[in-house]
Amino acid sequence: MHSNPQVRLANEIARQFGGQPEDRAAATIAQHIRQFWDPRMRADLLAQVAADPSPVDPLIQAAVRLLR
Repeated sequence: MHSNPQVRLANEIARQFGGQPEDRAAATIAQHIRQFWDPRMRADLLAQVAADPSPVDPLIQAAVRLLR
């Protein structure tokens, strides 16, 4: 099964911030997604997390909560 491209990219971003405290990492990731991702990409990631959060890194799940 192929992962959604936005989920794959988001999980890669989460790995970059894995050493930071979760709240700071989630806020930084949310800011990055808000600044640099196309609105359609953001919407797709939010929809994917709402439908099935299991393939999404916990840091991304926390960032998505901040994006909502």
